Amino acid sequence: MRKADRLFQVVNLIRVHQPITAKNLAMRLGVSIRTIYRYIDDLSLGGIPIYGEPGVGYAMHKNFELPPLALNHNELEVLALSLDMLSTSVGGKVQVAAQALLAKIEAASPLNSRTTSEKKIFSMTATPQAEQTASWEVINAAIQLNAAVCITYLSLKGKTSIRKIFPLGLFYWGGKWTVGAWCCIRETYRDFRVDRILDIQAIPNSTCQITRATLADYKRHQALTWETMFLEPTDKTVSVSTVHSGVSSTTQGS
Repeated sequence: MRKADRLFQVVNLIRVHQPITAKNLAMRLGVSIRTIYRYIDDLSLGGIPIYGEPGVGYAMHKNFELPPLALNHNELEVLALSLDMLSTSVGGKVQVAAQALLAKIEAASPLNSRTTSEKKIFSMTATPQAEQTASWEVINAAIQLNAAVCITYLSLKGKTSIRKIFPLGLFYWGGKWTVGAWCCIRETYRDFRVDRILDIQAIPNSTCQITRATLADYKRHQALTWETMFLEPTDKTVSVSTVHSGVSSTTQGS
């Protein structure tokens, strides 16, 4: 990768994650901390308003704006493929937005000049059923509002249960969506496959009062769960089935 591209990455990482330490920048870019110091010096000499605070990290002036984004051919292909995959795996507003953005990119980029026969990479993701996309939309809206939903869920063992949950994040597993949530019945984190939700109802005015029920804490919890799964097999986690190319969860109904 060219040095100019590396410098551009550094600027973007600082803007998005500020304040961010040199160690974290080095880990994200796969370079040494000393290299990051050199990059920061180069950017500062080039007039980029980066400032650092010992023990805190690097940050930028809030009013700083980068010039218009320029993508190379490979980056455009990856972005177009990603949007194509997203538009066929969800529904509602997100699907419409993905399709609209893909159309804009194709119209304004060199990809528009390529014929269909020249295209070598395709997204063949099956379009989800209407019920699944409707559930996805309700869950996504609840996440944005930090609100609860009531779901009727069918576990892989065929057991139906009704749960009040606070959705924290949606995760795509190459064919299946799961929602990571705080389960009010079990008073802990649980994962649910969106395609196995039989019914879902939004609960108005239901802001979560559990301070530790956050996406960041959920992800830490899952990291420990996965570590435990690999060290000592357990049936209380989300497992990825390589046989069926789907996601199987045994937390539901427990």
